[in-house]
Amino acid sequence: MPGAIQSFSDFWPEYALAHCKPLTRAFHFLGTFLGWALLVAAFLLHRWWLVVGVFIVPYGLAWTSHFLVEHNRPATFDHPLWSFLADQKMLLMIVIGRMNQEVRRCAENIQTPRSD
Repeated sequence: MPGAIQSFSDFWPEYALAHCKPLTRAFHFLGTFLGWALLVAAFLLHRWWLVVGVFIVPYGLAWTSHFLVEHNRPATFDHPLWSFLADQKMLLMIVIGRMNQEVRRCAENIQTPRSD
């Protein structure tokens, strides 16, 4: 099927555009950061029940932002692994200050598809 997502590089532009609103990215940033913090805390404090929060907090915040801010469907439902990896990439791009630029780049590439 044409346009089907076959790789992470196919998935990423759609993921980036599904997170075009800064508030959505803020929810994801907070959730992903807190997920990593909970994982570290679980290991350091030997409080293994905190691992449950590693999944609930990030996805709870992310899905809330999709339903209430972006009004779209979370990518996790269709591509859970790529969605997780994209969350990590987006966290890094936010930290280094490049995510706004990346969303614009992906939007431009969607509007002017490349010719093969």
